[in-house]
Amino acid sequence: MEYLTCKKFSLPLTRQEVARSWNQRGYSCDVFVDPPGREWNDFVHSANELVTIVEGKLRLTIGGKEIIAEPGDEVFIPKETCHSVKNIHHATTKWLYGYD
Repeated sequence: MEYLTCKKFSLPLTRQEVARSWNQRGYSCDVFVDPPGREWNDFVHSANELVTIVEGKLRLTIGGKEIIAEPGDEVFIPKETCHSVKNIHHATTKWLYGYD
């Protein structure tokens, strides 16, 4: 399964633009702002999740597959799939996430 869609959104992107796209597909849209090195490990959700980077860079591990997401990229995380997220940018990373 392909989890990463590179450059799904054109830059500079806004939360409103992403929310409009995601809402049309049945997803919510919320924001995280993480300092360098911040990790979220071994999460499993009962809903599908989308992630988009606004600024910075994340490393995501989804079902054992590692990907790097950059601004404008969209990541799909299937429901019931173990996943982790880490800010690998030298500065703050701002990212959006939503569930269906």
